[in-house]
Amino acid sequence: MSRVLVIESSARQQGSVSRELTQQFIAQWQAANPADQVQVRDVAANPLPHLDLTLLGGWMTPAEQQSAAEKAALARSNELTEELLAADVLVLAAPMYNFAIPSTLKTWLDHVLRAGVTFKYTETGPQGLLTGKRAIVLTARGGIYAGSALDHQEPYLRQVLAFIGIHDVQFIHAEGMNMGGEFVEKGLAQAKAKLAEVV
Repeated sequence: MSRVLVIESSARQQGSVSRELTQQFIAQWQAANPADQVQVRDVAANPLPHLDLTLLGGWMTPAEQQSAAEKAALARSNELTEELLAADVLVLAAPMYNFAIPSTLKTWLDHVLRAGVTFKYTETGPQGLLTGKRAIVLTARGGIYAGSALDHQEPYLRQVLAFIGIHDVQFIHAEGMNMGGEFVEKGLAQAKAKLAEVV
């Protein structure tokens, strides 16, 4: 049995292409792997606090010296990190906002990229600690950006996932979603076909 952690980040609850891809993924994954556990965390519907001094204090201040706010911030970060540590497969559903990922998804990453927990510093540089995991990234984009200099989504996510030790990463892009007509149909069809192959 595997554990799958899905992170939703689209600001739209209705009419969201990334959420549509997520629902297809979950349905197909559960059909193929009925014993697996799928957990969904929606960081758009339930936003996390941005990285701030309180969270830094929770990470760095000795437990006996932490304020109540720092203890609460640390507990929240621990919960998010434990979900990630327990997962065998990570699914990130990420619409492209202004050439990058939603700030809600960036905030989730800020909570789980933790020295000594998901990565560590060594004499030869940082080393990811989440080896053996797999990631699938579902994106929705208004234009066509794959492979272009305007795509700051895929390169960033590949780098940050590799930083914590996740190197098996597959991207599924639904592109051209704001270009109308054939572009939308083609972009969705290609994304759904690739998703079925990946699952």
